[in-house]
Amino acid sequence: MKNILGKILVGSILLAIPAGLSALIAPGRAAQNRRLDLLIRGGRVIDGLGGEASVTDVGITGDRIVFIGDAARAKLGAARVIEASGMIVAPGFIDPHTHAAEDLGSMSGRSNQNFLFQGVTTVVTGNDGSGPLPIGGTLKRWQEQGIGTNAILYVGHGSVRQRVMGMSDAAPTPEQMARMKTLVADGMREGAFGMSTGLYYAPGSYARTPEVIELAKVVAGLGGVYDTHMRDESTYNVGVLDSIRETIEIGRQAQLPVHISHIKMLGVDVWGKSDEAIRIVEEARREGIAVTANQYPYTASGTSLTAALVPRWAEVGGNVELLKRIDDPVVRPRLIAEMEVNLKRRGGADSLLITRTRDQALIGKRLDAIARGRGKSAIETALEIIRDGGAGVASFNMNEKDIENFMKQSWVMTGSDGSSGHPRKYGTYPRKISDYVMKRRVITLPRMIQASSSQVSTALRIPARGRIATGWYADIIVFDEKTIAEKATYEQPENLATGMRTVIVNGKLAIDNGQYTGVLAGQALKKE
Repeated sequence: MKNILGKILVGSILLAIPAGLSALIAPGRAAQNRRLDLLIRGGRVIDGLGGEASVTDVGITGDRIVFIGDAARAKLGAARVIEASGMIVAPGFIDPHTHAAEDLGSMSGRSNQNFLFQGVTTVVTGNDGSGPLPIGGTLKRWQEQGIGTNAILYVGHGSVRQRVMGMSDAAPTPEQMARMKTLVADGMREGAFGMSTGLYYAPGSYARTPEVIELAKVVAGLGGVYDTHMRDESTYNVGVLDSIRETIEIGRQAQLPVHISHIKMLGVDVWGKSDEAIRIVEEARREGIAVTANQYPYTASGTSLTAALVPRWAEVGGNVELLKRIDDPVVRPRLIAEMEVNLKRRGGADSLLITRTRDQALIGKRLDAIARGRGKSAIETALEIIRDGGAGVASFNMNEKDIENFMKQSWVMTGSDGSSGHPRKYGTYPRKISDYVMKRRVITLPRMIQASSSQVSTALRIPARGRIATGWYADIIVFDEKTIAEKATYEQPENLATGMRTVIVNGKLAIDNGQYTGVLAGQALKKE
């Protein structure tokens, strides 16, 4: 690691010391001169690599971990001691799939408290192909204004395609492809960690596989990764299994790691097919293709009413053209017929809960109840809502067996896909611990922490984060696994989680004794 100057021995502990910090704890100095900024004492440390907890002390100076061991034996003091006896001490969680870009760019949301109270210290955003452009300008604004968590950006394929081609469903011309490659390369050089796609959503859905491969090759050449909301997670078009195969083929031909975001079996048509999906991924991994995935622990997905029900051909040309098609007496019957099929895939009108829309009276209601109140069919009601500005929905369309099956896989990590109106934005990580670790015993706590920290940093190539290790950044959480709890619900989705006693971001206390300190210690991270 290029920041490490060397190693010294303190007591019986061999330490790797970051540049500029070695003098603070070098052996031979008077004890009173060997002081840390923070000392977390006596906690049950789970380092993020999957091993069991060990009781030890963790010392921090500046933004780095500089000591792991017995601080009393090493005669180390600290400006602040955090007593962690009986508590879990772990690396801060790294969320590989969020929709935090808008929050981070606002004065009210930049502290990212909904993630901090879950123990998340780094968020990845620009997912689903919708990353902001330009990358460099966004990262600079975040850094200058201050943010509560570290943040990483992807180049959004959908954003790039729309910039060059609008909402066209055509294949790109050679000139258009060249322009898209330039935008992707620019984004990578400005600090993006890779490229995301939303091949289910317009306009990403209009891209054929060869187009995506060519752009992924640009990302591969600049050391990035490929993250995807796949073309289909159900039976909308090519099907979920062929979408997994498409993702693998992109990784094979572009020669880069591929990461499937929020892997799931969406809808009754594909329930129970997780075993086959797992087999496909594991065959690819044995071939040497770096395939990983993330997952959130909820049976409801979150999307827009338009994305859930409207066929993509109806969105060609953008929202103005969609509204024309809705009102076109020739096109409307076909549109309604296909939307009815999509509604069946989603499990019916009672499976769609309105989470955000202009008409506040609709929030918290199911589509079937709204339709009954209006005396209209569910599809006619959906078209009215779409015409009036659209809506976000929680779509209850997964089953627990598939969720647990994916969660047990060694290549599946935690990711919130946190979006407004869905409790996952405020409760993913506490829910996974309290429900799937402590109650159901689906996975162990060390495995949950690994899947939420070091495994993410390894898969996405994030340096020096996601582990309790000397020389690594001091993103650390302290909590009681028996009391950590999700408080967000579908009815009240913005309730902060409880149970995180301490959250440290880059060596600074962001949550202290369960309270937000007001510090904005996050960094806008750039791919090196």
